[in-house]
Amino acid sequence: MGMTMIEKILARAAGRPAVAPGDLVDVAVDTCVPIDMNFISALWRPVRHVWDPDKVVVIFDHIVPAKDVQTATALQTGREFVKRFGITRFHDVGPEQGICHQLIAERAYALPGTVLVCADSHTCSGGAFNCAARGIGGPELLYVLTKGRTWFQVGETVRYVLEGTVPPIVTAKDIFLHIAGTFGDHATRNVEFVGPAVTAMTLDARRTLATMCAEISAEFATFEADQKVVEHCRARTARTFAPQVSDPDARFAAVRTIDVGRLEPLVAFPDTVVHNARPVKEAAGVAIDQAFIGSCANGTLDDLAVAARVVKGRKVASTVRFIVTPGSQAIYREALKQGLVATLVEAGALVTTSSCGACAGLQNGALGPKERCITASTRNFKGRMGADDAEIFMGSPATVAASAIRGSIADPREFL
Repeated sequence: MGMTMIEKILARAAGRPAVAPGDLVDVAVDTCVPIDMNFISALWRPVRHVWDPDKVVVIFDHIVPAKDVQTATALQTGREFVKRFGITRFHDVGPEQGICHQLIAERAYALPGTVLVCADSHTCSGGAFNCAARGIGGPELLYVLTKGRTWFQVGETVRYVLEGTVPPIVTAKDIFLHIAGTFGDHATRNVEFVGPAVTAMTLDARRTLATMCAEISAEFATFEADQKVVEHCRARTARTFAPQVSDPDARFAAVRTIDVGRLEPLVAFPDTVVHNARPVKEAAGVAIDQAFIGSCANGTLDDLAVAARVVKGRKVASTVRFIVTPGSQAIYREALKQGLVATLVEAGALVTTSSCGACAGLQNGALGPKERCITASTRNFKGRMGADDAEIFMGSPATVAASAIRGSIADPREFL
């Protein structure tokens, strides 16, 4: 029996000829990524040994720059850790800063056929690069730092074959909302994406899909390493990697074909994305207090470009706070060069430091009681972005930008 691409990656890392759904596998980790939250005193335990500093990447992203003494102390602890163990791949506050999954993509830390772990739930983002990337808990991350190994239970895989041509202003976020709304959660299962529509996608769009798979509880999200992926990685690292594809006789829990040409802009209503996405027209006219574009899912240059296209020559409604957070400082610099930041700011947007702040309700855009927001970030459950009784709608960056202009949820196709 053949294997899926994720099964082949895990088999290699476990040193086994084959694995199958249900197997428990002890795997060698290729890359381990602690983030700033790991170094908070209540969570951190000093380690005496790091198994391989060359396989560790430290990224500060959730609360940067520090907002209080507690987070400033955590960043100090992280810097001392990096210095003590000679870790060279370190992203501190400054020009190399960014949200961890964005940097993992930009710097090719997630490589085809390898295993990457990080203490953030959206680590499946790295699957866009044919990497077995997964979030793990803080204690497990400490174990990986010292031993270089972890374990997974191999799950069944659902294969999505994406066909057709994406209509104008419809984005990867809309494709995800269609999947979440139609098929629900994928708990204990993996997902993989193939097909001509995937081949046509930018790497940014593929990463949006991979990242959002955390919201349907997928174990791993994987894409094939086509020429775009291989060229991206080869241009950024001399490290070796071996891409994996699913065997022709691989067994899937389901194979689902989606004609993306039939999709339209969607919005997930508050509190969950599972079986909760509807056409944007069903939410049109709902007044909002805040519109947000950012996060590891939708803070890319593609996202800023489509938002700028929507707001160009228009003004954000006076009743709306329109907050835009580039996924990294590199994106911010490129957006400046391309004039995207100027377009957004002239329309009335506030462009913030790259961080997870607004998405996680930590800083730079937390919601107050009973406020309503439309977001292009990762989550819309109660309390995610601030007050428990705030309402969070989720849409694509184009839908969010259109809504910021209108002052209420709006169909972006009206702004083309």
